[in-house]
Amino acid sequence: MYRKQLLALLLLSISGLVHAGQVYDTFPQTIDAEDKYVFYSHGYIVEGENPTPQHKEWGVYDFPRIKQQLKDDDYHLIAYHRAANTDPLEHAKLLAQDVNKLITAGVDASNITLLGFSRGGAISILTANELRSDKVNTIILAGCAGLIKNNADVQVYGAVFSIFETSDQVGSCDFLVQRSDQVRSFTEISISTGKSHGAFYLPRDEWLQPVKRWIKASDTTHNKG
Repeated sequence: MYRKQLLALLLLSISGLVHAGQVYDTFPQTIDAEDKYVFYSHGYIVEGENPTPQHKEWGVYDFPRIKQQLKDDDYHLIAYHRAANTDPLEHAKLLAQDVNKLITAGVDASNITLLGFSRGGAISILTANELRSDKVNTIILAGCAGLIKNNADVQVYGAVFSIFETSDQVGSCDFLVQRSDQVRSFTEISISTGKSHGAFYLPRDEWLQPVKRWIKASDTTHNKG
């Protein structure tokens, strides 16, 4: 009886490991069509070799910690470390190809989320513009700045969630949503940490927890209708 109980516990443990959300720095070799996938795109300062660069005003951008804290059993996290001087549009095209790979493998588009901060937020928007899908979700963290403002033909699609910091120069994404024709839903909140753009350099609960809640609700709330 003891051995049977031990075996059952072991099988449950293995099952939990199999279904736990994974973190990938390259495109996953195995795709589970029933799971959710989140693409996190970091800010410009992380482009290059150093995953923890330091800004003279905003401090350390801790890319590894952000990935670790974004990790969740509810979804798989794909977070590429971009090379220095990456062209945003070209990288967005590559991300769009990866999203389509997931869809081709059977993943429902509503279970895919593009998430990015600053330059990464702009890349997420550009990726949505490449995909032109009203099912894929997009989360923008202080990403509606010059690159997006200066390209008026760029639109965002589907369910959109925006977070900006009130002490930061980069503000609301409302202008982007207003010029976009196929936004299914738009939610935007502000946070007030006093850290300016650096508010998103660390996995602070002020933005991290709303992001996780929104991702987990994406299949039951944002994509209805």
